[in-house]
Amino acid sequence: MDMRKLVGQNVKRIRQEKGLTQEQFSLVSGFSQQYISGLETGNRNPTVVTVYELAKALGVSHLDLFRTPSSRTRQDR
Repeated sequence: MDMRKLVGQNVKRIRQEKGLTQEQFSLVSGFSQQYISGLETGNRNPTVVTVYELAKALGVSHLDLFRTPSSRTRQDR
């Protein structure tokens, strides 16, 4: 799987689980709403530091942003 898409999908999923809009998340994270939109659609290539900062803003481990859907299912059991 394309890592940009995977990270973007995970950011979007976790953001939505926390009940945050892109605009709200942009205020919390310090990244622009446009950047978050591009990230969630897989059009941005975040750096390691960016992934760390996004995870911190979401209150999750940076590793959670790299988990595939199948690994999340196994971990939740």
